[in-house]
Amino acid sequence: MKTIYVDNAATTQVSETALNAMLPLLKDTYGNPSSLHHLGQRAKEVLEDARERVAACINAEPREIYFTSCGTEADNQAILSAAYNGAKKGKKHIISSKFEHHAVLHTLEKLKAEGFEIELLDVYKEGIVRVEDLKAALRDDTALVTIMYANNEVGTIQPVKELAAVCKERGVTFHTDAVQAAGHIKLDVKDLGVDMLSVSAHKFHGPKGVGFLYCKKGVPLQVFMNGGAQERNRRAGTENTAGIVGLAAALEEACANIDKNSARIASYRDKIINGIKDIELSFVNGDLENRLPGTVNMCFEGIEGEGLLLLLDQKGICASSGSACTSGSLDPSHVLLSMGVPVEIAHGSLRISLSEYNTEEEVDFIIESIHEVVAYLRSISPVWEKILKGEEIK
Repeated sequence: MKTIYVDNAATTQVSETALNAMLPLLKDTYGNPSSLHHLGQRAKEVLEDARERVAACINAEPREIYFTSCGTEADNQAILSAAYNGAKKGKKHIISSKFEHHAVLHTLEKLKAEGFEIELLDVYKEGIVRVEDLKAALRDDTALVTIMYANNEVGTIQPVKELAAVCKERGVTFHTDAVQAAGHIKLDVKDLGVDMLSVSAHKFHGPKGVGFLYCKKGVPLQVFMNGGAQERNRRAGTENTAGIVGLAAALEEACANIDKNSARIASYRDKIINGIKDIELSFVNGDLENRLPGTVNMCFEGIEGEGLLLLLDQKGICASSGSACTSGSLDPSHVLLSMGVPVEIAHGSLRISLSEYNTEEEVDFIIESIHEVVAYLRSISPVWEKILKGEEIK
């Protein structure tokens, strides 16, 4: 049975380009970049070269790039830095959105317990934050606004440039979690006007366990991990040189091919949506225009998402019902609930996230399989029978 992988929003296959770039750092240039001997200094040169290459991909300065272990760490450092910097000036109000990744939401919960006031903006049925809502929410004591660039479950793209401009007018720090966006849509931090931006390599065919935080020159960055003097004394710990080089190689490759890949992947996305939207009582979640090229999120009334995923998996299709970070939870997606999707419908969600490695033949098989699996699950579902009869679902 062939495996068809369409869970790329959770993680991606490491590309040959990234893998080949990493191998010499694991086999030959394995020195510690902080060591003074020639092997360590060679590793230091490679590390700084990767920093320059990553910076070039997003139109940043190399000294504005801080390597981390993942997007979650980058989110934490950005949010905590802005919060604590604001608190020194008596500013303890933070604005975010209701459907952020838990790396953001849980960090905000920590800050709330420390006395910060957290305000979460609505995202509406389109899954998009409205600029006018942010304007209305900003206060003189707002320390930070953190809004994701693209949602990890439904793929909707936020008006980050406009949101950042509003914050700049009011002198408020703006951070965006760009983990799902990087490598899939063009990122230019100068054009966007953001103060901080988080990225993780494994979302664009780089290795797991490495990411970076862009922090604009002049924006104070708090020390998040204590220890050595790595990353200009802002992130202690021996650098994952091989992973960082793999990140740089994967990001360069993704950015170089972004137009070509996005067009093809978007055509597959639209084919899937058009191929299954005729299923009775099925719904596409989120705005159809402002979304990532490879993300499809749908709900099917009368079935459970878990059963849908398991039966698709038996056909070799690896998909998901939402964020991999919460896949062990039986609760419906907080993303879908924040968009107004009823609880009973949110339980029947399916997320398909494509990459340039997928084929049209796979897309056709996915469409056929979803039709078959949904029909089968509904045929054995007492809930579906009640829906057909118009009875109340409790």
